[in-house]
Amino acid sequence: MPAQKQTRGEIAAVLLASRAAFASTALFSCLVNILMLTGPLFMLQVYDRVLTSGSVPTLVALTGIVIALYAYYGFLEYLRARILVRIGRRVEEKLRDRVFDSMAEHALRRTQGIGGQPINDLATIRQFLSGQGPFAFLDMPWVPIYLLVIFLMHWVLGVAAVIAAIVIFILAVWSEKATRGPLAEANLAIVKSSIMTDESRRNSEALHSLGMRGAIRKKWSDVQQMALDHQTAANDVGGSLSAASRVLRLMVQSGILALGAYLALQHEISAGAMIAASIIMGRALAPVEQAVASWQQFLGFRKAIERLGIILASVPAVANRMKLPAPSGKLEVENVIVQMPGTEKPVLHGITFTVEPGKGIGVIGPTGAGKSTLARALVGVMPITRGTVRLDGATHDQRDIDEAGKLIGYLPQDIQLFDGTAAQNIARFDVNADPAKIVQAAQLANVHDLIMRLPKGYDTPLGENGARLSAGQRQRVALARCLFGDPVLFVLDEPNSNLDAEGEAALDRAIRVSMERGASVVVIAHRPSALASIQQILVLSEGRTVALGPRDDILKRVLNRPATGEARPAPPPTKPTLIQAN
Repeated sequence: MPAQKQTRGEIAAVLLASRAAFASTALFSCLVNILMLTGPLFMLQVYDRVLTSGSVPTLVALTGIVIALYAYYGFLEYLRARILVRIGRRVEEKLRDRVFDSMAEHALRRTQGIGGQPINDLATIRQFLSGQGPFAFLDMPWVPIYLLVIFLMHWVLGVAAVIAAIVIFILAVWSEKATRGPLAEANLAIVKSSIMTDESRRNSEALHSLGMRGAIRKKWSDVQQMALDHQTAANDVGGSLSAASRVLRLMVQSGILALGAYLALQHEISAGAMIAASIIMGRALAPVEQAVASWQQFLGFRKAIERLGIILASVPAVANRMKLPAPSGKLEVENVIVQMPGTEKPVLHGITFTVEPGKGIGVIGPTGAGKSTLARALVGVMPITRGTVRLDGATHDQRDIDEAGKLIGYLPQDIQLFDGTAAQNIARFDVNADPAKIVQAAQLANVHDLIMRLPKGYDTPLGENGARLSAGQRQRVALARCLFGDPVLFVLDEPNSNLDAEGEAALDRAIRVSMERGASVVVIAHRPSALASIQQILVLSEGRTVALGPRDDILKRVLNRPATGEARPAPPPTKPTLIQAN
């Protein structure tokens, strides 16, 4: 709760930054509501003065004044609508970087049920602030003033107007309680449906080739139907209460007119007061009715702020860090333990090793041994439960996240390219990237000739996740991205899984060149060809260190096989075999 309150304070600070704009809008709303009395007062003067005196000049003068006041009213309405649009825009501009970072962080944590919801919540906040909803709350304080004016005309009219306002307010509260549950359920279903939609798009080939499309469509359709049912229930209740509110307002306005006519017949008020009271009553109830009509949007706005507060609270803003000297590339892994949230058994148990600059280590082991988890922990995308990963003595969180990322060349097992050109993907979308560095990285990854054969060369759009490329081509482009910028630490997870002989030769050359340049290299591989240039090997089994030592000794003694040849893994030893590297 303290973190959530702190984050709400952060959101409130963004809103408070626009307090001058809010104050201007409130002032304009005050003037607008005063000018809304123009019509009733004009009607009162026409009935009680012009018609009784028969003065045409008076009618002309009053008409001219009314036209000027209505023109000023329209100008103020335009101004306050324009200001609210700017407020909504400013809120999004101030929060969107934090929201994006929080969404990305939860994606790294693989938090369920979030997806792109934070972005949608920010859009909901902006749309509400920029729409008509705030006008209802800005105009609401004037309801008692309008009722007071009606009281001044006659107390009976005032009492009737107050009763009508209370009934409509009760309808608004009833609408909120009746729609709260269905809207919450609908929002949960919408988030789940959005996640399923993204999964279906990413796995479209499996859907088609394995005959899963119908089953997944049925599952997705059921979630969509659930969201639709809850949304329909909420809209039905809200719509019926909104319609009842509008009907009640019209009935009250006509009732006030009838009551005023009765009082006029009793000579207690004038005919002009009768008409004016009816018009003022309509204006008094308008903000209440508008609040009822905007209640769904307001609930969505409030819920969006609540959800966004929770998301931002879980990912505190990162303070500016002092820039550290460029590291040489020494990697120190000290007693690293990684435990997934909600599980009792750690994925990694006390992993410890050191890689000096210009050296490399290979990580091998059976499926499920924790190799990819170790790779993610080394590059800082997997939270470490205990222990440290240091690069020249500094942990990743002691550097700015982008600064730390530029020091690392990471090639994940699941290749992820972005919708952009080949050059943009290799350069990590750095707008100031040196073209020569881009070409150099591509040549080292042996992907330069492939890119030059594309329709526009390096300026060729690769499509979403590199859809225009084959798996092997995507892996080469990702390797070039990994090499770009001369990182001091390389972590390669199954880097040759989709490569042919030519690609493996390029990979080996890239590893050798990087180590000659002084970088430290960690290679996770099942195929020994990726370990040809590596000096030492770490063997994992069930998240624990089974063996650590020189490459050739480990391949012979632990895997019971020569340094080169086909893979023929032996059962892991009963006790860890630690062979220290020279």
